[in-house]
Amino acid sequence: MKRVVRWAVVGLLLGVLSVAAWTYVSFHRPYKGYDAAEQFVEIPAGSGTTSMGRRLADAGVIRSAASFRVAVWIRGAGRRLQAGEYRFTEPMTMAQVVDKIARGDVYVRSITFREGLTVREMADAFQAGGFGSAAQFIAASKKASLIQHLDPVARDLEGYLFPDTYTMTRRANAEELVERMTKRFEKALAPEILQQAGAWGLNTRQLVTLASIVEKETGKAEERPTVAGVYTNRLKIGMGLQCDPTVIYALMLAGRYDGNIRRDDLQIDSPYNTYRYAGLPPGPIAAPGEASLRAAANPADVPYIYFVSRGDGSHVFSTTLDEHNRNVNEFQRRR
Repeated sequence: MKRVVRWAVVGLLLGVLSVAAWTYVSFHRPYKGYDAAEQFVEIPAGSGTTSMGRRLADAGVIRSAASFRVAVWIRGAGRRLQAGEYRFTEPMTMAQVVDKIARGDVYVRSITFREGLTVREMADAFQAGGFGSAAQFIAASKKASLIQHLDPVARDLEGYLFPDTYTMTRRANAEELVERMTKRFEKALAPEILQQAGAWGLNTRQLVTLASIVEKETGKAEERPTVAGVYTNRLKIGMGLQCDPTVIYALMLAGRYDGNIRRDDLQIDSPYNTYRYAGLPPGPIAAPGEASLRAAANPADVPYIYFVSRGDGSHVFSTTLDEHNRNVNEFQRRR
């Protein structure tokens, strides 16, 4: 009996040591069982720890599904595990894998659209970032129904795709991104902006059109209300806006823009040519940011009718044509 007890104790100790060794290997030694530089694992919503563990083990991220369930229990992470797609690139311990999923550290990529981009320019950025083709983005931007509660006559989403930084999963497509961008635009178009614009007779489409012109004309935040004031003054007196960015947009639509604007280009027969046609063009020419929307809705009360670039991103404003011509001579012709 003593011998039996002795062997039983030895067996028990060996079992404990085996469990301890298995626990150490499973939990504390980093593991990478896949050959690729990166491995993606999709955790569907509603997955249990058994299903998660099996997916991770099949992908070579962990050694076994059983050890994953134990690790989740030990770390008390059962209620914190989050669905999504996860990216793994290096050996990780079981605790690190569990913590990553508990944090919801899902794989996303970012794309940034700066203020003043056209739909076509956004489409190029979308393709350059590897998110899909430019054609897919342009096709998605034709879904005017996303914004028709604000602009019933919109035929596309030019001007309504809000410039910002967006995160996307690998499987996100152009349609999803465009929908998020229009929702972000609607959030930026605060009720007070619409109220201010309506107070002096602008509907949403006219507001966004003016804001897009302001966005293209100046990159200086402090100048935006003044630029908006100049164009407001021109509209009030029936003077042509004579805005180069609208001509550039007309040339782009015609496939004629090569990066330069020439004197002859000012004669292009397009409703976007504000040298030939008075008033606002028929729609936005780019994506305005919130500051330009606010400037267009609440332009500065200034006497200016003209402005000219200094060549450093800022502008000189004037009230009379003679004064404007002197500024053009000083800041444009001499330079």
